[in-house]
Amino acid sequence: MIIKPLGHSCFLLEESTGTKIVTDPYSSDIGISMPPVSADAVTVSHAHYDHNNVKAVSGDPLIINRPGSFEVKGVHIIGIDTKHDGENGRLRGSNIVFNFRMDGVNICHLGDVGHGPSPLMIEAIGPVDILLVPVGGNYTIDAELAKEYVDRLMPSVVIPMHYKTEGIELDIDDADAFLDYFDKDAIEYVDGESVEFDRADFDDEFSTKVICFEKD
Repeated sequence: MIIKPLGHSCFLLEESTGTKIVTDPYSSDIGISMPPVSADAVTVSHAHYDHNNVKAVSGDPLIINRPGSFEVKGVHIIGIDTKHDGENGRLRGSNIVFNFRMDGVNICHLGDVGHGPSPLMIEAIGPVDILLVPVGGNYTIDAELAKEYVDRLMPSVVIPMHYKTEGIELDIDDADAFLDYFDKDAIEYVDGESVEFDRADFDDEFSTKVICFEKD
């Protein structure tokens, strides 16, 4: 399966069968524009403009914007209800964490989760091979809480998202504080536009690798 970052919290997830899922497409109001993309389904973690621009995705995709269990052309998707803030949703409402099972690999997209991981939440999420985690703070969890999710979920691969990059005008931090929690040899800076995985990549002895598409 292939993961291609499209900016902010938006990714194209593509199974080897060709099934394509896009997560959290954003409005150009954030300062950057969505690239052209088509998909079989779009997941929306919450109804804010930087996560719910479903019109930017072509291909007449199924829109999944609620908790529950779904199947899209053989890809299993589970949406888990969480909150967008640390006050039980009083400030920013709900957030949906999405789990995807593609080519035998478990991918978890935390959306704009705004609170730390509870035991019940960790149990509901289950095993994670690849974690897509927000790290920019302010509107979502910060670097410290993002690292707590990594420690609790123990993914083999971590891809930070929802942080300050060139062009983004949101009041969020860059990824540096999050990356500082990891040894330099655990961080891989990717030159290409995507990364590819299969089940065999996660069968070796456990260690956590952080993948960044921004240059060091």
